[in-house]
Amino acid sequence: MTTRKQWQLHPTLARDCHVLGGTADVELLLHRNALLHWFILVPHTSALDLLDLPDHEREALLNQARGVSDYLKQTLDYPRVNVGALGLVVPQLHLHVVGRREGDPCWPAPVWGNLDAGSSYTSAQIDELTKAMNALGLGNA
Repeated sequence: MTTRKQWQLHPTLARDCHVLGGTADVELLLHRNALLHWFILVPHTSALDLLDLPDHEREALLNQARGVSDYLKQTLDYPRVNVGALGLVVPQLHLHVVGRREGDPCWPAPVWGNLDAGSSYTSAQIDELTKAMNALGLGNA
C-alpha cells in the first residue's frame, strides 16, 4: 500500500464525509447525510479498482467492511447492507458500506443519486460512532 505520507484523501470524499479515523492502511469515513448510516473505507493505495489490490490487501479491506457490516446489522438493526466500489465520480479507490432497510429514504433505489439532502449528524453522534468503530479496531489509528 501507499505510505500514509504519500497518500491523500480525495477532496470530494473530504467534503462529503466525516473522518472517523482508520488504521495504518485504511481511512474510515462516515457520509455526512444522516438519513441512513453510510460508511466509506478508503485504502491507502494507488490502485484504482478493488480487484487490482493484492490479495492480502483486498482481503484485509473486505474484512474491515465485514466489521462495519456486522455493526450495522447487529447494533443498528439494518437487515441489509449494500457494499460497493464504484469509483466513477471519485477515482480514488473507496468501498461504500451502507445500512439499508425497507422504507428508508431511497428504498429500494440505490443511495447514489437518490438520497435527498437530509439531517446532519450531531457531534455526539459522530463521537459515538467513532467510539464504536474504534472498539471494532476500525477507528482512530
